[in-house]
Amino acid sequence: MRDQYYEQLDAIVDDLVDLTGTVRFAVGQATKALLEADVQVAESVIDGDKDIDEATETIEERALLLLATQQPVATDLRQLVATLRMLADLQRMGDLSVHVAKIARRRMPESAVPLNLHPTIVAMAAVADSMIDSASRIVANRDVAAAAQLETEDDEMDTLRKDLFRTLLADSWDHGVEPAVDVALLGRYYERIGDHAVSMARRVVYLVTGQLT
Repeated sequence: MRDQYYEQLDAIVDDLVDLTGTVRFAVGQATKALLEADVQVAESVIDGDKDIDEATETIEERALLLLATQQPVATDLRQLVATLRMLADLQRMGDLSVHVAKIARRRMPESAVPLNLHPTIVAMAAVADSMIDSASRIVANRDVAAAAQLETEDDEMDTLRKDLFRTLLADSWDHGVEPAVDVALLGRYYERIGDHAVSMARRVVYLVTGQLT
């Protein structure tokens, strides 16, 4: 009976890692829609968010069932609590990918990002992708050292967002108000995706050490 419990616990972690991969793909596709002004890709990200929500709810229900029926303690309890909180992070990252896709769709057939800012958005998207990938591996391996390293990538994301705002506020900005608002929002969305990846990593530190960071 106890073996079945641990199998269920491991399966929840495996599904959490799989969901992280799904969210990573959604963020990547949203970026593709944004930079290539691809309406079909944008629609697929928006429509696919319901799958992320459904997967989140399914994992959450299983975790809550184990909490209610098995009354876990110590590390097992921390695992389930951390899982529930990481699910919230992943669901929010999925929502942010939808926000990116909706900006892309709203500006079509034009790109929502002026050409001179494409490199910055590409860099922010690349950092976000790397951070989600790192979070997935940190969860799978309970890697506290890698969790600490993720903070460095978050610093890189913050620097890129500051660079973005410097461009928006420069006297040379000549793309108008609406594109400026879109780009400012996009910078915020990618930054928040990174923040949620860091939050997941911190949950793993809590899981392993029992200490909140």
